[in-house]
Amino acid sequence: MDTTNLTAFLAIVDTGSFSEAGEKLFLTQPAVSKRIAALEEQLGTPVFDRIGRQVTLNEAGKALLPRARKMLELVHDTKLEIINLSGEVKGPLSIATSHHIGLRRLPDILKTFTRLFPDVKLDIRFVDSEASYEMLSRGEIELGIITLSPDSHPTIYSEKLWHDPLGFMAAKDHPLTRLKTVSTEQLSEYQAVLPGRNTFTYQVVQNLFDQEGLKLQTAMSTNYLETLRMLAAIGLAWCILPLTMQDDDLRVLNVELKGVKSPPSRELGYILHPKRTLSNAARAFIELLKQHKDNS
Repeated sequence: MDTTNLTAFLAIVDTGSFSEAGEKLFLTQPAVSKRIAALEEQLGTPVFDRIGRQVTLNEAGKALLPRARKMLELVHDTKLEIINLSGEVKGPLSIATSHHIGLRRLPDILKTFTRLFPDVKLDIRFVDSEASYEMLSRGEIELGIITLSPDSHPTIYSEKLWHDPLGFMAAKDHPLTRLKTVSTEQLSEYQAVLPGRNTFTYQVVQNLFDQEGLKLQTAMSTNYLETLRMLAAIGLAWCILPLTMQDDDLRVLNVELKGVKSPPSRELGYILHPKRTLSNAARAFIELLKQHKDNS
């Protein structure tokens, strides 16, 4: 079975359309359609139901889906094992990371890596940390350098690299900065700007408010922490950010949290799929990451 046809099939499943699958694979829509037609001819049955612009898997497509992923994973792992035998560090390396980590943690690491291994073709995808787990499960990336989930994932290996303390912050002229200590109840009286509800950071804040039965007022949300920082710095609302982002235009609030032994924080690190073969490039990147991890 032609792997290029299976790749097109999975791209349509993951994106939900022929045109977006084409963009993902750098192909025209007719080229994607041609590959699916060849796949369906080989199988002797359609794999999609096409109703208007909507594309959904039919029963044959649903049966093919897990097998297609396994076949492509086997081909990928076989190629990697053969390439790895040479000991050379080269070829593609697909990585997912968040904008914050990409801006604040990875520049020096990426600079060193590209200098040491110029034959590696890096494919860096800036996505929400939560999405990285799905991408890794689907085999779209080899590594994720992200905010680690507080919940364990039995099929994904994770390793902490950096402890990332968080702080409640507000502009210097915000009413909350006049208080020596701030309670969660006082925070609830003012609007906040926070990452989206599906993010680990938002869940940290929401859990604190839920414990006291308080309502969290959210003025707006975005997963770009630099944007949240700007919105808080101009006095629009309070926010919670990594302490490394605090500067003269933001004050860290002394928030008293009931029943909480330590201030809120995140753990940053990398994730990989333990059942998939890692390329030499991925192994080299992990070694470089470990050289830059926290000493604590």
